Amino acid sequence: MTLTYQYARSLVWLDDLTPERDPHAYDLCEQHAGRLKPPSGWHLEDRRQRVHVYDAGRLAG
Repeated sequence: MTLTYQYARSLVWLDDLTPERDPHAYDLCEQHAGRLKPPSGWHLEDRRQRVHVYDAGRLAG
């Protein structure tokens, strides 16, 4: 994941890992992204794409 933030709006974003390096962003592993808590008064916006993998044997039909 890639973490970015904006102090003026007290906002933190989590996005899918970006292919380009940005000196103002931080890349996180799955474990650390899952435990991320923004500072008090800040808002966290999780903009990662969710991909669901289903076991074909468990689908109805």
